[in-house]
Amino acid sequence: MKRLLLLSSILLLSAVCAVAQYDPPSQDDASKTTIQGCLAGSNGNYTLTDKSGTTYQLTGATAKLQAHVGHTISVTGTTGPSTGASSAPSGSMSAPAETQPTLNVTSFKHVAPNCSSTR
Repeated sequence: MKRLLLLSSILLLSAVCAVAQYDPPSQDDASKTTIQGCLAGSNGNYTLTDKSGTTYQLTGATAKLQAHVGHTISVTGTTGPSTGASSAPSGSMSAPAETQPTLNVTSFKHVAPNCSSTR
């Protein structure tokens, strides 16, 4: 009886240790993406256009981006729902609004002092 209790305790302890060591990847890390492109905009209203021509509205940690406008940068963050940004001229009622994906910036890295390599 004592052996059965001891064996059960050892098995239970082993199972607990195995579960405690398992560290699944964070869902936040899995949802982050990195996009390289040309930075445009000013005054907290920035966009990043990648080499395929997709333009992302940047949100989040954008305070230090002003110095990199017109440069190629690599932005890491999470993509979000599209905004209703329109490329139609002001006052034009006939053109449909285009949607623009958002990228919530968590970090960025300077890549090049110009944007010629991304377009």
